Amino acid sequence: MKDLLLANPDYQSLLAHGLLVTVKLFVTSWILAMLLASLLTAVRSTSSRLGQALVALFVEYHRNVPGLVQIFVWYFGMPQLLPREVQRWINHHDGEFFFSCIALTLYAAAYMSEDLRSGLRSLPRGQVEAARSLGMSYRQTLQHILLPQALRAALPPLVNQTLALFKATSLAMTVGVADVMHATRQIENETYRTFEAFLMVSVVYVLLSWLIMGAGAYASRRLNSARN
Repeated sequence: MKDLLLANPDYQSLLAHGLLVTVKLFVTSWILAMLLASLLTAVRSTSSRLGQALVALFVEYHRNVPGLVQIFVWYFGMPQLLPREVQRWINHHDGEFFFSCIALTLYAAAYMSEDLRSGLRSLPRGQVEAARSLGMSYRQTLQHILLPQALRAALPPLVNQTLALFKATSLAMTVGVADVMHATRQIENETYRTFEAFLMVSVVYVLLSWLIMGAGAYASRRLNSARN
């Protein structure tokens, strides 16, 4: 048992730090993606054809380009468009995490906005007319009536997208983010015990995925009980 990788205090510390980075990247990207998805859904539900077209273009790009390519575009491509002073500042302030977070946020928001839009379209149209008869603006109707109900209707696919986002954080390793996958590769390179190292990180991903699914099931029960 003492020969297990996880029994080594140095590897325990390395994995713990990597796991913390993974969770930080996931939570930050998820919060930003949900906010952006709500905004995209709101814009797409308006009568502005320009707004609808721009959101549709955004969604099509981010849904049809692989997440890894999007991370590369942001990490390797976008800095080239910035002034050198800004590039140097980013390079010295965790630019890998910053650009990975942006790419994952945009990638997830595209999918989440489609889920919210589907939830929005499933609602009875009479609710909009009822809100207007009460003197509510369309923005108020979206904020207080439509989007909360769309969120409830779209919760199952949103949980699936949340899981997909969590697993996609492993792609950030490719640009140097010191996440749990990066830590695992470092351990594997030092010990050459490939199977054990990746079995260990697989268990970590499974456990955290179960936690996310459990949180989604709990949220669904709470929303259903509140509706009843």
